[in-house]
Amino acid sequence: MIVAVDTRRLPYLVEFARHGSMRVVAEVLGTSTSVVSQQIAALAREAGAALVEPEGRRSRLTPAGRRLAEHARTILAAVDAARLDLDPEAEPGGVVRVAGFATAIRRAVMPTVAALAGSHPGVTLTIREHEPAEAHAMLVADGIDLALTYDYDLAPDALDPDLTASPLWTTTWGLAVPTADAPDAGSDALAVMSAFRDRAWIGNSRNPADEQVLRTLASMAGFRLHTAHEADSLELVEELVVAGLAVGLLPQDRPVRAGVTVVGLTAPGVRQRAYAVTRRGRASWPPVALVPDAIASGTPRC
Repeated sequence: MIVAVDTRRLPYLVEFARHGSMRVVAEVLGTSTSVVSQQIAALAREAGAALVEPEGRRSRLTPAGRRLAEHARTILAAVDAARLDLDPEAEPGGVVRVAGFATAIRRAVMPTVAALAGSHPGVTLTIREHEPAEAHAMLVADGIDLALTYDYDLAPDALDPDLTASPLWTTTWGLAVPTADAPDAGSDALAVMSAFRDRAWIGNSRNPADEQVLRTLASMAGFRLHTAHEADSLELVEELVVAGLAVGLLPQDRPVRAGVTVVGLTAPGVRQRAYAVTRRGRASWPPVALVPDAIASGTPRC
């Protein structure tokens, strides 16, 4: 039976559950491995149960440790939410730190900045352009307050248990090919992929999800694709296609330059799903909640 647990010790257990290494936890929390070990040992005494057990030369959580780590995430999120609710102007003091992928920043966040300036002048947004994995890591480290991320229905992303995600919008993607080589409309995805099986392909230089989608489709079509180029910019994908160097994924509802055709993919299709992601307990903080609400009330975005 737990008599009393010092909540200040809980982050040590949560980080150990995430990393599985006292040394890494010490690096993350800016302390020493002995302090980490002492804090988890003290927490075990308070909980009345062993939380960590040896596994070879390393350590791992016991079943009780795993259960307490799950409770710890909920407890820490509730404490955080209570702090923000009791003092809405607490740190970051009206400043919402946002990170997101370039398309979301350009087409969703920038219009929101202008809208909030008129409706809520006390809220300020700082903006960083990052791909989903980078933004998720920044959220976990409490380096930002809100992340705009994405995944694909054919390449779903696994979310850290300390984070929560709310859907924003969905965009249909197709295969960008030279217009002169575009197949007839209505071809299914596997037929389209097969038509370009001998071409070079374009992946994303900062997110493996794009390539994972292409490799999944190629596998279903019965071949292995060759990723020769990587590009984070949609405009650069277009240039590579126009130059005849490769083919790759692009959103269907985005205007493209002359010489590029985005062929629709069906059975299966490719859908990119955008999310607003926060740390657990942070989504209801009024300055943070304003941003996805403002985005959701705006016009559809690709």
